[in-house]
Amino acid sequence: MNDSSKTPVLVTGAAGFIGHAVSARLIERGESVIGIDNLNDYYDPALKAARLDNLNALDRFYFVEMDISDADDVKALVQENGVQRIIHLAAQAGVRYSIENPFAYQKSNLQGHLSLLEASRHAAGFRHLVYASSSSVYGDKPMGGVGFTEDDPVNEPVSLYAATKRSCELMSQSYAKLYGFPQTGLRFFTVYGPWGRPDMAYFGFTGKILAGEPIEVYGEGKMARDFTYIDDIVDGILGALDHPPEPHHHRILNIGDSRPVGLMDMIRALEDALGIEAEKIMRPMQPGDVTSTYADVSRLHALTGYAPKVMLEDGLKQFVRWYRDFYGNLPPT
Repeated sequence: MNDSSKTPVLVTGAAGFIGHAVSARLIERGESVIGIDNLNDYYDPALKAARLDNLNALDRFYFVEMDISDADDVKALVQENGVQRIIHLAAQAGVRYSIENPFAYQKSNLQGHLSLLEASRHAAGFRHLVYASSSSVYGDKPMGGVGFTEDDPVNEPVSLYAATKRSCELMSQSYAKLYGFPQTGLRFFTVYGPWGRPDMAYFGFTGKILAGEPIEVYGEGKMARDFTYIDDIVDGILGALDHPPEPHHHRILNIGDSRPVGLMDMIRALEDALGIEAEKIMRPMQPGDVTSTYADVSRLHALTGYAPKVMLEDGLKQFVRWYRDFYGNLPPT
């Protein structure tokens, strides 16, 4: 535990998949956490409520229901509680949903990120803002290539979601230069595991397979992803938090597994974990999707010793065990 642990860490999106896991780990290592979330209904509100119940049962966790786009409220919360470190994970997620509901991304991702930047720059003794970016900013890369590095071009995002995440990176770059507080943007690659998001493919597939329904496999099954287990992601986030850059510096780091897995291989591993073979309907690529994303994480490793440990087969077994416990054999409504 570092010296700054006497001040609370603010975690935005605390009722979300990654925010829930990060908050719990921070408390486990002796920190105090202020969690904020607007508890929207983008996916199953009961799942968010259950995550929040877990956190509220812990000492040193304090929850405030708040929309991060409310800049004055966010600023007041930071100042009143002496916050010096922020892990900003709240955002409107989802590539496909951004095509249907673009203005949700303007409010949550752009306006919300700006609220956190303003709160950080006005906070006394502020130490470090760590925020969630996305591998989506890279666009596409053919199968078989080298994993994305932080120096790869990001000037052609293929979804509005990706465009908002790249915009957040640029805003952070300008604020670091103008106001001096250190910032780290983490480009997440596909995160999975217990307490995950129902809009993710592995999660939706599980419900359909258990219900005896066919699954739709987009991109004709030719896509690949850098599936990263939630515990490994938390290791990387806290490692980055504990190693801030120098004042006036903003850095971008990839955070992923660095072992790309084909979509059909993921489905086979999920079938093995469930003990059920899925009926598959092949579909073409959807707008905004990319063929292959996986990370070169050498910079994060050099900085923190980050080294993902959980293989996909084992991680999916852990997810299926949690899913059966939480939902039984019925998919969420």
